Amino acid sequence: MELKNQFRVSVPIGEAWAVLTDLERVAPCMPGAELEEIDGQEYRGVVKVKVGPITAQYKGAAWFAEKDDAAHRAVLRAEGRDTRGQGNASATVTATATPDDGGTSVTIVTDLAITGKVAQFGRSIMGDISTKLLGEFAERLEADLVAHASSADGNDGESEGQERPAPSGARPIHSAPAEPVDLLGAAGPSVLKRLAPLAGVLVVVLLLRRRRRR
Repeated sequence: MELKNQFRVSVPIGEAWAVLTDLERVAPCMPGAELEEIDGQEYRGVVKVKVGPITAQYKGAAWFAEKDDAAHRAVLRAEGRDTRGQGNASATVTATATPDDGGTSVTIVTDLAITGKVAQFGRSIMGDISTKLLGEFAERLEADLVAHASSADGNDGESEGQERPAPSGARPIHSAPAEPVDLLGAAGPSVLKRLAPLAGVLVVVLLLRRRRRR
């Protein structure tokens, strides 16, 4: 399924683009995402979601398939698998940034393929959820940009010009565990009415599976 979303941050395009293409810095801004390690150009981690009391965790990797800094366009590939073996997901995410009255508008087009229980939400509901989550992402991103701009203003310049040494092998990332994305909460009240019967069935089925495994 293809999902298209747009958001805006009130910082110049050069600054916004540098952060958007820095996956180590931007990962904590995405709800449910937790970066665990970086190996060369591959970023590995987990995305956590929940439906009612049931939590699912997709473990996978992401990397840039294309990145054009001059045109402010990037294509990110991501693949993940449910750690319980109940489905997998893959996505091709194309991001394009344009100047917008002193700020930056970002268009995200996601070609998403997903199997398992989450796939039963369908394109319409997944579109509503992605819009809500990208809104939260934009708010966190802007807060991060403002915080870094403030700290940069107070920098005495001693570290300017110093380059970080290139890591050898996989480099672990030590970050706080991400909170799972509540898909029912992200869907919103109007969507929740349509989703409730399906969500109830999903929860019952998953609970029964858990009991059988025990």
